[in-house]
Amino acid sequence: MKAAQLDRYSREGRLTVREVAVPEPAADEVLIKVRAAAVNPLELLIVRGSIRLIQDYRLPQTLGNECSGVVERVGSRVGKFRPGDAVYTRLPLERIGAFAEYVAVREQVVAKMPAGYAFDVAAAIPLTGLTAWQGLVEELQVQSGQRLLIPGGSGSFGQMAVPIARSLGLRVVVTGNERSREAFLAMGAERYIDYRRENYWEELSGVDAVIDTLGAGEFEHELSVLKPDGRLLSLRTAPNGEFARRNGFPWYKRALFTLAGMKYDRAARRQGKEYRFLFVHADGEQLRRITELVEREHIVPAIDPHCFSLEEINDALRLVAEGPLRGKVIIRM
Repeated sequence: MKAAQLDRYSREGRLTVREVAVPEPAADEVLIKVRAAAVNPLELLIVRGSIRLIQDYRLPQTLGNECSGVVERVGSRVGKFRPGDAVYTRLPLERIGAFAEYVAVREQVVAKMPAGYAFDVAAAIPLTGLTAWQGLVEELQVQSGQRLLIPGGSGSFGQMAVPIARSLGLRVVVTGNERSREAFLAMGAERYIDYRRENYWEELSGVDAVIDTLGAGEFEHELSVLKPDGRLLSLRTAPNGEFARRNGFPWYKRALFTLAGMKYDRAARRQGKEYRFLFVHADGEQLRRITELVEREHIVPAIDPHCFSLEEINDALRLVAEGPLRGKVIIRM
């Protein structure tokens, strides 16, 4: 089969498409014939070696974190799926490999696709859907009626996060570009702030929770709008000691991450608030619940009109790196 593999970490981050053996599914795995895979900024971080402290790969490594496809074969202990099922998944970080014609993955991280959805649309859901779910439920531990702010939330993450947050009873405020205003208000956002015209930190206060998608440059502004005891969850800024502890990293990584996140932890504690960091993990049961929500709310993630083949993977990565994007970038097999 063909697979797009990383041979060395570099800023340029080119992948090589080559022939490799079709994986043999273990007893608890399903073999998926990949029909579509999404290309994310996470791939760029992996290619550049930016997450090696979290996950360092033995190269060459087939890349790709999320995909959709059809079950080709199942292992002897698999009970939830059978050949012919249309499925999708966010692959475990230590076992990525969606940029290939086939991928073998444990059934515990796979879910059936939303009914009636095309493969390319379904492939755009798992990573952002699970990020939103885990951020809201596991990290922020939100309660119905609370107010959530998502700065820079007008992209693919916000398209999944806002409906999920609304389903949990949250009042959601999003900042982004003006052209996305009507779409996000229609999704159920309570307020949409055009970042070119208004500064959210001058408009808001007493927010229960913030999900940061922009990085360290927004930290002080995001912290300032939180109420006492509020939580700021970052997807971009820096991991901290609590993140390392929850993920069971060895002592030396806990020490490094504690140092990396120390100034953010201290700044939050001085104001009686809490800083957290999230790196999404694979979970088939959570993905099944997201599937139910997607079907019920008719959530359709935006797909960039540029369509790529596996052989064009480096063009797809370049588009994700340089933009402009109008949705998730998809590789069709």
